[in-house]
Amino acid sequence: MHDSLLTIILLGLLEGLTEFIPVSSTGHLILAERLLGAHGANSASFDIIIQLGAILAVLVFYADRFWNIIKGLFHRSPSAWHFTRNVFLGFLPALVIGALAYHGVKALLEKPMVVAVALWVGGIVMLVIERMQPPVESKTVQSIPPYKALLVGLAQCLAMIPGISRSGATIMGALCLGVDRKTATEYSFFLAIPVMLAATVKELWEQRHSLSSADLGEISLGFAISFFVALIVIKLFLEIVTRRGFGPFAWYRIIIGFAAMILLLIAP
Repeated sequence: MHDSLLTIILLGLLEGLTEFIPVSSTGHLILAERLLGAHGANSASFDIIIQLGAILAVLVFYADRFWNIIKGLFHRSPSAWHFTRNVFLGFLPALVIGALAYHGVKALLEKPMVVAVALWVGGIVMLVIERMQPPVESKTVQSIPPYKALLVGLAQCLAMIPGISRSGATIMGALCLGVDRKTATEYSFFLAIPVMLAATVKELWEQRHSLSSADLGEISLGFAISFFVALIVIKLFLEIVTRRGFGPFAWYRIIIGFAAMILLLIAP
């Protein structure tokens, strides 16, 4: 999978840093592997599965909220049921479309230029949405109307193109539908849990005969590193978004995407 321990550590750090900010963690991993010359036989599996470490960080960071949701479900709390409904509706399009387009999406993971272009275009789109977003109508996940939750889920499916960013597509889709910044950001965190869990389970099943014990050891190390880094990043990201919005991430995408396109054209 990857020959160097340092490469595995760097990729784990990169995953933890980028999973929840709207810059595409998968895109960064693909570009990093290309630049490091570290694209092994099961690199795509590594990229998909270690994302679950970052997802575990969400469960830990929001442990109290999830525990309250679980208790609320047993006590038939409308708020808890609406929260659960909206997470399910946001996840449903990815479940259906992801199952149908799985092999096509895997093929795109082999194309670094797709990532570079998607990063650049996505940054421009983010700037436009940030400046033209409609008035806020929803300030909590549970207050999002069901049809809007489904539309956010459809927006999330755009991230099946590597470089678009799952969190970016989800957040921008929510902003366009009148969800406030912090809620849109947290909603993207919560939707990541079922999406990445499903992607990981499917990937492990598809590759069950080709992954060796050494591969699983590398994945475990990347998983652990991404978990601890993401745990720190979640809090910092929420603070940045609340104070400064998404402009800094949009400009970062534009610069990195453009630089990656140039590098890939020079050394295809």
